[in-house]
Parts: sequence; C-alpha cells; structure tokens
Amino acid sequence: MKILLALALPFAVVAALLAAPANAAQGLRLQYKNSSTTPTTAQAEPWFQLLNDGTSAVPLAQVKIRYYLTGTETYRFACSWAVVGCSTVTGTFGNGYLEVGFTPGTLAPGGNTRDLQLRFHRADWQSFDQSDDYSFGVQTGYADWEKAAVYVNGQLAWGRPPGGGEPTPTPTPTDPPTGSAGVLFDDFSYTGSGDPRLAQRGWTVRSSSGGPGVPGATWSPAAVTFPGGVLQLESSTDGTGAGTVQTELSTANRKFFEGTYAARVRFSDAPVTGPDGEHVVQTFFTITPLRQNMDPDYGELDFEYLPNGGWGEPANILYATSWETYQADPWQAVNTHTEERTSFSGWHDLVVQVSGGRVKYYVDGRLFADHGGVYYPETPMWIMFNQWFIDLQGGSARRAYQQQVDWVYHTKNEVVSPAGVLSRVNALRAAGTAFQDTVS
Repeated sequence: MKILLALALPFAVVAALLAAPANAAQGLRLQYKNSSTTPTTAQAEPWFQLLNDGTSAVPLAQVKIRYYLTGTETYRFACSWAVVGCSTVTGTFGNGYLEVGFTPGTLAPGGNTRDLQLRFHRADWQSFDQSDDYSFGVQTGYADWEKAAVYVNGQLAWGRPPGGGEPTPTPTPTDPPTGSAGVLFDDFSYTGSGDPRLAQRGWTVRSSSGGPGVPGATWSPAAVTFPGGVLQLESSTDGTGAGTVQTELSTANRKFFEGTYAARVRFSDAPVTGPDGEHVVQTFFTITPLRQNMDPDYGELDFEYLPNGGWGEPANILYATSWETYQADPWQAVNTHTEERTSFSGWHDLVVQVSGGRVKYYVDGRLFADHGGVYYPETPMWIMFNQWFIDLQGGSARRAYQQQVDWVYHTKNEVVSPAGVLSRVNALRAAGTAFQDTVS
C-alpha cells in the first residue's frame, strides 16, 4: 500500500516526503511576546517559550533561537528570569541578530521551556528604535511567532528568517588543527627580564607604579626571572608599602579575543623565604583597559589563587572570575565568579575557552566554571600573569612568594579541549619550537 500510494503522488511531493527529516526538530514551535512594545526604548525585551510538539526529546544544547535586528549598534544581552534557569541560557550577537542558546538540558515531547524573559540594550545605554527590527512584534501575550527562527544543529526547524539566511555554526572543540586564525606559544626560554627577545616577541615586564595591590608598592622587572626555562614571578614584602615588590608579565598588544587560552602554572602556598600568612594573589588572566568608570567595553577573565585567603576568605581559595565592568571609587563591580576552597599548590594546566557567548574555565582537564551573558568579553584583550598583595599583615621580616609558568598557548577563534591543548604544546616542543606568534 505504501508503494502504491507513493506512485499515485506527484514526484515532487514524494521527493519532499523522502527528504524531510523525521525527527523531533520538526515538532519545535516558538512563541513570543513583547514586554517593551514602544518603538523607541532603552531596552528591548523579547520573551520566548519553546514548545516541543514532536514525539522525541530535543537536546537543548543543539537549539538556537534567532531574533533579527537592524542597525550596527553594539548591544549587551541579559536574561532577567527563566524557568529553566538563566544560568542555562546564553545570548550572543551576530551580524543582524541576537542568538539565544542553551547549555545542556532536554526538552521532552510535549514539553515547554516556559518563560524565557530576555532583554538587550545598547552598550552606551542610549535609546534606540526597535520598530524596524524584523523580529519585533507588539503582542503582549504569547503567540506563535515565525519572524524569529529556531535552528537545531544548524538546520531550520521553525520560523522564516529574513532572506532565508542560515546560521553560523557554533564552534565545537577541534583538537587537530583546523586552520586557526593564529597561534601564540611561548615556553619562556629567556635569560632574564632584560632579554631583548621579550620585547621583540611582544612581551612587557612591568615597571610602572599603580594597582592592583598595596599602595606604594613597586613592580620590579628584576624580580621577574626565567630559571630553567620557566617564567618566575617573585613578589616580596617587609610589611610596608615602600618595601613591597610585586611582579607582572604582559603581552604588549591587545589582540586576543575569542579562542582558547592555556598555561601551565605552579601556584605555591608557602613563601620561599620568611614567615607565611600574606594575602598574596597568583594569577593567569586576560584584560582590557578601563577607559572610564563602568566602561561597557571592559573585559577581564581571571584565574586567581589566594593561598592564604583574603577578601574576607580565611584560607586558600581559587577563583575563576568573568567581568563585565567596574568602578574603583566608590567600589562597584559587575562580575560573576566560581570558586573552590582548597589548596591548589603545585603545577596545574589552566585552560579558558572563549566562544559562542560562553567562557569556560578548566583546571587539569576538569570543567571548573562556565560563565556567559553580560560577562562575555566584547573587545580584544591582553594576556597577563602577575603576583601581588591584597594587603599586608604586619611584621618586618621579609617574606617572598613565587609563582611559575612553564608555557602559555593561545589559538585564535578555535575551541580546543584541554587534552588537545596539551597535545599541541607537546608537538610544538617536540619540534623544537620555543616561540611562535601568528596572531594578528
């Protein structure tokens, strides 16, 4: 009977039936309402709920919702509230759209995400006209909405995108090289902080004054050394600001944005000389300059280890912190952090993946933190290592702490797993490569 039915239908209809994928993506349906319907607004507020009318569960990590915009403004995304949890909802801006995604989860047959209360605004908080956005609607109650699109694994599952455009695939981990836009690698084989190759290769050893850290402290190039082919930062204090030495090595150029960052870092709990107990911070991070208080283009992605606590913490703690912005006086910070209160003394492989609206931090191959939303960086950054003191605990005996770095690696616009990073670094070293920088 099935064969006879097929023969009775026009060939084009049969072909369409055979070509149509019989999967749960066919059952997805998007509903939309607007919580900010005025044409001119300081903040657009598209709310969605995604329904699965199919017979199979849909992994939410495979789903992308696109809300289409006009104009070339720089926007910031936020999730106000979501039944599935804002921590599972991502938002990134592409060329003419807001793309909403999800971290792992499943939408069961007959399921509904319920409210996804989303919003976005211009980076400078100026009002804008949203009435000419393709996906804009004025309904204040949920209704099916085909002017926003739903994709599953890159295939259109719902809606009518403007011009029928297809989405740009979200990067996934690619351990073998796949044509990265550039790689930075350095195994720190230098003679000292005065080695001219440091500047030639784009590194700056800090000597300027200022924060972070203890007022009056100096940043000493002489305390930045390279024993046995590792970067060593030795920071010390005699209990006074004037007698405090802090250390920092930074890339000279702000050319690092999306991609994978990695370093092999040795944290230490105890000083190499003198009594213990100082609130010292040992770091690997990326950062942009703060041009003004609450600069909307500021970004900072930190690994910070406090072997003796600090900032109200009584003992050792490792932070992964992603920053949107801040102001120093009076202090106001817009950031999110994940922490573990245990000793991390010793060597650790630290990896940060920056892609698709998410910042993922790994320690020794283990996912340590996953941040997104407004905390995703907007502009290119420097790569830095530094060691500094939050405050001083008194006493006059000099005490010195050391942080070491075996190597640093970055691949631009490429998501590489922690195991893939180690494989690439080992291959570079096996080939005798001490330094490489093809990042533009």
